[in-house]
Amino acid sequence: MKEFERKQLLERVNREGATVGAQIPERIDVQGEEIDLQQFVFEIKRRETIPPGERERVDQAKRNLRRERLDRLQRIEDNEVSYEKGTELVTAIIGIDRALNALEQLRPEDLEQESKLQNAADQKRWMKFLKKALGREGGASKRGGR
Repeated sequence: MKEFERKQLLERVNREGATVGAQIPERIDVQGEEIDLQQFVFEIKRRETIPPGERERVDQAKRNLRRERLDRLQRIEDNEVSYEKGTELVTAIIGIDRALNALEQLRPEDLEQESKLQNAADQKRWMKFLKKALGREGGASKRGGR
């Protein structure tokens, strides 16, 4: 592959909005295992949230997809493939990016519980800040010199 062709392929991968209109690959070989990627993403996405029991499965899938994306990109960067094969890799990388975007947008299942935990943490930080600002951190008062 010529240098300008390699740069052109890499630019396509890194282009902002490259995933707009891109299709998630129906099947893809990820780390030596063939996966029905499109079906997996649609199955998870249909729920709109990730149940606690599925969280680890989704996180593992995202890690594997990121690793596979990097491997394919590296093959193009290192000029190990022909232009035709590079074009196939770019299409697959953009499809992987599309799948990752879909999986990243999912929320935890128990939003109410997560909101309560976030509010409690915010309140704790606010109280710590107030105590520090008012000079009452550590239980001692700085007023009156006592």
